[in-house]
Amino acid sequence: MKIQESAENYLETILVLGQGGNSVRSIDIVNELKYSKPSVSVAMKNLRESKLVEIDSIGHITLTAEGRKIAESIYERHVLLSNWLIQLGVDKETAVNDACGMEHSISEKSYLAIKKHIEGHR
Repeated sequence: MKIQESAENYLETILVLGQGGNSVRSIDIVNELKYSKPSVSVAMKNLRESKLVEIDSIGHITLTAEGRKIAESIYERHVLLSNWLIQLGVDKETAVNDACGMEHSISEKSYLAIKKHIEGHR
């Protein structure tokens, strides 16, 4: 399933915020991404309707199996690309920002080639 970059960002954010068993609410996403409450509310509704997240009666947001799969894939790309850019000499802030854009636009073929190259040089 191909989803929009904004949806991938939301899913990745929910994954990261929920690490360590933390509960995630819409306000946490608002604070993390610096988006408006209405924007996050609409996004959560769309993700729920797409069956990528579930929201319980008290507003806790969890990823469905499909949502988690997408989030973990995007997060893996983000970490690998960020670390690769840092190893190439890019400062951390720039590397993280650049990786955020690259993680959504890079083809699977190119990503896997970079991943194979990095793993071959460890």
